[in-house]
Amino acid sequence: MIASPQPYLNPEEYLQMEEHSLIKHEYINGQIYAMVGANDAHVTIAGNLFVLLRSHVRGSGCRVYMSDMKARIESLNRYFYPDVMVTCDPRDRETPLEKRFPCLIVEVLSNSTEAFDRGDKFADYQALDSLQEYVLINSKRQRVECFRRNETGLWVLQFYTDKQNFRLESINFEGAIADLYEDVKFASP
Repeated sequence: MIASPQPYLNPEEYLQMEEHSLIKHEYINGQIYAMVGANDAHVTIAGNLFVLLRSHVRGSGCRVYMSDMKARIESLNRYFYPDVMVTCDPRDRETPLEKRFPCLIVEVLSNSTEAFDRGDKFADYQALDSLQEYVLINSKRQRVECFRRNETGLWVLQFYTDKQNFRLESINFEGAIADLYEDVKFASP
């Protein structure tokens, strides 16, 4: 994410600008931040997960979205573009440009976004009452970190590594790590 020096934009101005922009911007309390491109591993992992989840939720009323759909955190005046997002809330069918009630958000980690995805962005996502799971997928080695909101509202971490299955309880899904990382070539250390 790259800061773009701009005057304060209200959400309506941001949405109007974003609709006509050639590049995507995330929006944080009146400021916009240009999104940088992703590498092959990042795109492949996100695409693999989308395919797995789309097949799983077909016919259930849930919808899976990739990185071109905005997640809106209205209470914090934020718009983000998660790598993958699932919503099962019928209210999200009424908003074609944004989703406000996701149950699952996934970010594929990259060098430029990892600290933000783990820190402030995760803290912001926690303001979404509908969110049950926040997943971070490593793009340098086979590792998935799944944060789940428990019955008391605390976020509990579950790690998954190679040769394991990973579980997404929010949508009752279980998949193989090998399928998630299919066709991914890791850079040499």
